Amino acid sequence: MARECEICGKKAVMGNQITTRGKAKYLGGVGKKITGISPRQFRPNLQRVRITTANGTHKRIRICAQCLRSGAVTRIIRAAPFKLPPLDTGPSVAGPSGTEPSEKTRSESGAKTAQKPKGKKKQG
Repeated sequence: MARECEICGKKAVMGNQITTRGKAKYLGGVGKKITGISPRQFRPNLQRVRITTANGTHKRIRICAQCLRSGAVTRIIRAAPFKLPPLDTGPSVAGPSGTEPSEKTRSESGAKTAQKPKGKKKQG
């Protein structure tokens, strides 16, 4: 088994490592100069994970991080995730005093509404 993703087939590819020296022009230098080119390998980010296959068995495979993040495989759930207990919500949400004030008591408690003054229309 080579070091490649078992889902998408991503594997190492060859490239070049470029060595430079000097100061960039935008920083006031005369420009970067290439002093060496040597071959290198670009390797994929492979992870060994345990997955659940289509027929329900568990299997350990090597997949790349991109396939893992995209949800291409189903990982084994070892324990159920933490869940909050359900909230006890009644028919109405209680206020600070334990009961919700009615619409009438809100308006009587000093909450003023902006109203236009009623007057006669100008005749012109």
